[in-house]
Amino acid sequence: MEGMMAGRFGGAKDADPISAAQNVMYQAWDATDRRERIRLAKQALAISPLCADAYVLLAGEEARSVEQALAFYRLGVEAGQKAIGPEGFKEYAGHFWGFLETRPYMRARQGLAVVLWAMGQHQEAIGHCQAMLELNPNDNQGIRYLLSGYLLSLGHTDALKQLLGQYEDDGTAMWLYTRALLAFREGSPTADRLAEEAWAENSYVPEILSGRHPVIASQDGYITLGGEDEAGEYAKDNGAAWRATPGAIEWLTRVTSTLVPRPPGRSAGGKWKQ
Repeated sequence: MEGMMAGRFGGAKDADPISAAQNVMYQAWDATDRRERIRLAKQALAISPLCADAYVLLAGEEARSVEQALAFYRLGVEAGQKAIGPEGFKEYAGHFWGFLETRPYMRARQGLAVVLWAMGQHQEAIGHCQAMLELNPNDNQGIRYLLSGYLLSLGHTDALKQLLGQYEDDGTAMWLYTRALLAFREGSPTADRLAEEAWAENSYVPEILSGRHPVIASQDGYITLGGEDEAGEYAKDNGAAWRATPGAIEWLTRVTSTLVPRPPGRSAGGKWKQ
């Protein structure tokens, strides 16, 4: 879709090296062979070293260690910054992702945050997430879900409350279960109700957290709202925080055990990109 948009709106920009390199990256993402994807990413960098998406692909496809992935993502962020330029950051601030030129940078920065967190550099990862939300409050990437998991894991309650309030209209299961856990931790009388609301959006989460249901991963990079893959993604990112909260999983299981599943519909079956 992004490649089609670029083709539709690119026009004369195709003569620009960065745009030409990005067009090669759209080909790389469509390629089914890993070696071909890597070859095209390197071809894109030969056209323009400011092609951030090429580094993103290499971080995921060619890096043989977390350290190599980190290096690729850092190069991608640096390339993306230069490609956008100081004036672009001023112009697009608050509306990043709404402009195709910003997306490679945002993808690289998201990858950087994820790898930093995995390497134990937690505060730096949190800082990148917070900065991305400032650049793009609409949060098309779902950075808030990463950040909420990080804050929940570290017990940064005040920052987590602020984030939850910033997106208080978010009715996804991934958001509602985190609200419920925070309420349980604080002994809030709303905890049971929040758990029921979360369960109504995705009934698989308690079973996965308790180990009664296996984790089902997404097969195509998309998450099914209300589905097993959404529950698995939530448990992967936040399961440790639930297990670290004494009695939380047992409480969630008890509160939701008598609830009756709703008929299919509403959010069930919807998809969003990881």
